[in-house]
Order: sequence, then structure tokens, then C-alpha cells
Amino acid sequence: MKPEQGHPGDDQEAVASGHGEPAGSAGSNGDAQRTLQLLRDELDGLDAALLETLRRRLDCCCRIGLHKRDHAIPMMQPHRIGVVQARAAAFAAEHGMSAPFLRSLYELMITETCRLEDEIIGVPST
Repeated sequence: MKPEQGHPGDDQEAVASGHGEPAGSAGSNGDAQRTLQLLRDELDGLDAALLETLRRRLDCCCRIGLHKRDHAIPMMQPHRIGVVQARAAAFAAEHGMSAPFLRSLYELMITETCRLEDEIIGVPST
């Protein structure tokens, strides 16, 4: 994310309103609040899409776990984790995002994936 785009959690009514005026300027507060609400509505929609994508990702990982179990493939695939982390780092660099943030995010997702695969692989196939 580029610095001029702001930071997550910032309430930059003056920038969001497009007027460049401080949030408390006469006449701009109503516009600033409406713009802020529109931006928050957009963020809520993006969050919903992100959560649905995360659900679909975990579902796919469960199907991978079933495939590994049914074909006696070891759960841990360290080279695959490296591929995923490298792709996230490249994405961060290309889009001006924080590489440590994406690394941490993927570490969380990979930890959950491993937990799910452990549960699946520990269950005998039917």
C-alpha cells in the first residue's frame, strides 16, 4: 500500500472527502461523514468477500487433506509452504504492501491448514 493511500484504521475525512480541508472545517463535516460512511460500506463489502474467499480456501485445503489421506501422501510439504510464501512476498513487493504483514497472515493461514489436515489425515478413509 502506498503512503498516499493512508493506513488501515485512519479516519481521514479531509482526504476522503476530496476537499483536502481539515475534518472540522465549516461545511465539510457532513460531506466528510457521508464519504466516510461510503468508504466504510465499501470496506464491509471487501471484508465479506475476503471472509468468503478464506472459507473457500480452507475448504480447498480440506479437500487436499482428504486427497493426501486417501493416497498416503505426507501432510507436511515444506517446499509448498516456501512456494506460497514466496508468491506472497512477490505480491507484496509488486503492490507496495508490507511483506512482513503478508508473511504473518500466511503463517496464520498455513497453521490453520495444517491443523485441519492433521484432523482429516488422522481420520481413516471410508
